[in-house]
Amino acid sequence: MAGIGVLLLGTGVTAFGIAPLAPDASLLPVQQVVEEIQSQPFAPHEGASLDAWSLFRSDTLRRDDTPQSLLQRLGVSDAAAAAMLRSDSNAHQLFAGRAGKLVTVEANSRQELIRLTARWLPDDGRVFQRLVIERQGGSFSSRVESGELNVQSRLASGVIRSSLFAATDEAGLPDSVAVQLAEMFSGDIDFRRDLREGDRFSVVYESLEADGEALRAGRVLSAEFINNGREHEAVWFEEPGLQGAYYGFDGQSSRKSYLASPLEFSRVSSGYGMRFHPISGKQKAHLGVDYAAPTGTPVRTIADGVVTFAGWQRGYGNTIEVRHRDNQTTLFGHLSRIDVRAGQKVAQGEFIGAVGSTGLSTGPHLHFEFRDNGVHQDPLAIARRSENIPVSPAARARFDAVAQSMRMQLDAAATVQQASAE
Repeated sequence: MAGIGVLLLGTGVTAFGIAPLAPDASLLPVQQVVEEIQSQPFAPHEGASLDAWSLFRSDTLRRDDTPQSLLQRLGVSDAAAAAMLRSDSNAHQLFAGRAGKLVTVEANSRQELIRLTARWLPDDGRVFQRLVIERQGGSFSSRVESGELNVQSRLASGVIRSSLFAATDEAGLPDSVAVQLAEMFSGDIDFRRDLREGDRFSVVYESLEADGEALRAGRVLSAEFINNGREHEAVWFEEPGLQGAYYGFDGQSSRKSYLASPLEFSRVSSGYGMRFHPISGKQKAHLGVDYAAPTGTPVRTIADGVVTFAGWQRGYGNTIEVRHRDNQTTLFGHLSRIDVRAGQKVAQGEFIGAVGSTGLSTGPHLHFEFRDNGVHQDPLAIARRSENIPVSPAARARFDAVAQSMRMQLDAAATVQQASAE
């Protein structure tokens, strides 16, 4: 007991020994000191100039843009540059054609144009056009160049709260990717009726870039969609010598021999079977399906085939007929525009015309028929019964390697979405 007492006493002494001896800071006097500082005139270093400072800004060309409005939105106030954009033949290519071209400017501190660069895609290929306008002393030079697009893979995911397009917009996905997603899973999911709040998706897609800037989205490479707790998956794969298609991760093709609809997004306004005819006013068999859609909506063929007729056909108005395998044919009526000719080969999903109201029609819609050896069939039933084609045994090993890589990327995309939500 005596030893313990000595130990405690020693500890107490040590505690008192390290206690702070300085006064409480809050009790110290406070003194305020104010001093006047003499400002020195600004003198730039020898050889320096305000013109050495450059300001960069980017924007996209709008449909109603003029040279003046474009430069003004980009922070450039330069009458000479605006005049050059109005008169230069190369600059005319910037304002011709479609809007949405990416424009970047470099300006000096006086808002004068130093350099303008615009990039756009002339078509759906893998080459882009680059317009370069540069100040050279008191004048400008211009040139148009071609460059190869750089293809990068991008990951994204989202959660359905109201609609597919609202979810893809929230995830920052281009509309073309949303359309591809709907197309890939249209055979399994009715995106008008089957979507549930909380459904989620992950996607890997191509981004076509020029000089590090994304110009447009390319093909969806793989995707996963969880609808009402059920998983739907697809991965793009091209067998040597065959047209590419989407497959499940088990190697079964998710691309059926016939698409579910000749329109990407539409509603059936009149189904197959008996109906009250809107023009004759009598009960009559309706030997096709009518899809309500605005005039000009693109119409696509539902399977590979050959165009056997393209022209005017009595009450059908502008009409296209396509022959497919096994003597099966499809007919597209009331078109506003025909984009193919008789004898032309067409691939599944290829646009062949546009919705209209020609012939005996009460309003814009597509009349679509399916015939098997000349006998009319319900097109919706045919689409549901169409077969899936698996990966061939010879290409299975290469497919498995692609599928494994895509599976890892989809898992990473889902993790990004989860982390963002948290």
